[in-house]
Amino acid sequence: MQDGVNGVALGVFVFFFLAVTVMGFRAARWRKAENEHSLDEWGLGGRSFGTWITWFLLGGDVYTAYTFVAVPAAVYAAGAAGFFAVPYTILVYPLIFTFLPRLWSVSHKHGYVTTADFVRGRYGSKGLSLAVAFTGLLATMPYIALQLVGIQAVLDVMGVGGGETTHWFVKDLPLLIAFGVLAAYTYSSGLRAPAMIAFVKDALIYIVITVAIIYLPIKLGGFDEIFSKAGEAYAQTDPATGKPKGALVSDSGAQWTYATLALGSAMAMFMYPHSITATLSSRSRDVIRRNTTVMPLYTLMLGLLALLGFMAIAAGVKVRNGQLAIPQLFENMFPDWFAGVAFAAIGIGALVPAAIMSIAAANLFTRNIYKDFLKPDATPEQETKVSKLVSLLVKVGALAFVLTMDKTVAINFQLLGGIWILQTFPALMGGLFTRWFHRWALLAGWAVGMVYGTAAAYGVASPTQRHFGGSSAEIPGIGEIGYIGLTAFVLNVLVVVVLTFVLKAVKAPEGIDETSPEDYTADAEDVGASASTIKRRRR
Repeated sequence: MQDGVNGVALGVFVFFFLAVTVMGFRAARWRKAENEHSLDEWGLGGRSFGTWITWFLLGGDVYTAYTFVAVPAAVYAAGAAGFFAVPYTILVYPLIFTFLPRLWSVSHKHGYVTTADFVRGRYGSKGLSLAVAFTGLLATMPYIALQLVGIQAVLDVMGVGGGETTHWFVKDLPLLIAFGVLAAYTYSSGLRAPAMIAFVKDALIYIVITVAIIYLPIKLGGFDEIFSKAGEAYAQTDPATGKPKGALVSDSGAQWTYATLALGSAMAMFMYPHSITATLSSRSRDVIRRNTTVMPLYTLMLGLLALLGFMAIAAGVKVRNGQLAIPQLFENMFPDWFAGVAFAAIGIGALVPAAIMSIAAANLFTRNIYKDFLKPDATPEQETKVSKLVSLLVKVGALAFVLTMDKTVAINFQLLGGIWILQTFPALMGGLFTRWFHRWALLAGWAVGMVYGTAAAYGVASPTQRHFGGSSAEIPGIGEIGYIGLTAFVLNVLVVVVLTFVLKAVKAPEGIDETSPEDYTADAEDVGASASTIKRRRR
């Protein structure tokens, strides 16, 4: 760890931070809308982004600072098991190609801002919509907190904030400043701010990864030497478990865990509210299709990023907290000025998704709690004002979470977030392709999945924790260890199917579907023509 402040690295970091801060505030003037007091404008960027802006926005949204830090940290700690993120980001793009264009079309046709909006309109159920919104908020909060953890990790490695004996306010002041700036330009510019900053964030990450994958192996004696040292390190016995610390290649006993975690994570990835917010900001369904074909470029980057975990071992990086392994690798191996560039990539990689996540969470609260249950006659101006205020409160909550709780608690809740958000899959994906599922059955299935997933995760212990020690447990009836979220999802679907048969048999009311089949294939021109027709009729 850095003894004192690395002035050169800090200077470069501050330069990039100030640059994106200026961009964040100037974004309010970028593509300036005629009516700024609209949730479509503040929360979705006017639904006007083209292919490249959407690509950078989705990349900045999905590939976060936590990804930058946690994926190689998992490889650093356990070896090949950490590579599960690579196949899941391969699986996700064919999956979203099938449903995101349909979601975009129906959302633009009816003015839906959130997935919960769609669920309410499709099933005529505010209760089911509330469940989806609640799950989205619950899963997003720890995700925002982890972005702040990523910034804090970089500041710690640079030596900013002092040691453990430093007064808490002085120690956390840099993080408080970063939070304040993030909150200010998000409030001012809405989704346009992270969309503009995402260009810088992704460019920095690609530069850092490209340099790292070439420069570090040269410094460390080549990949043969790197893999050899990593293999030796993994073969050592972990005193806490009595087993090897990890493996370069996972054994057959880990295949169920690896496969179910990859599949479940792929299914959950675009259930998160922030992923959908970035998607709905695009101007046409063709933009979504084109993005699903070019987004795998980020998967290539992720595979290279994961290799940094092996390099950290080969470089002799020793940290108590695995999340510091990659920042410390950069600190040890790069010249100070380029370490500053790498730290800036991680820091800005936290600001972009944190902004989008807070906007997505605020949209959920405003549309599906405030408007649906508290003030049904809220005007667009009132919706926008509430959403802006809630985005601030969400960030404050995440900051309090980071400052007052152990970092492992945030990580545990983020793992739970993946389990929880996957339980909204039947309502959203099912609704996009069929109206057969009954709304009450979907609500019951969601409840079963949430309860089982939370209880199963609570029962997982690790060498350092009695509860919430991981996201994998024994699959009932099979006996293999698998991803809890996917097991909960299977139970969820079983309940939904069985109860749908029962409820249809007793003729339980199914609710009113406000959508029509052609809504799911409508493009921007169709939506515009429909809106014009409605306006003429109103006149």
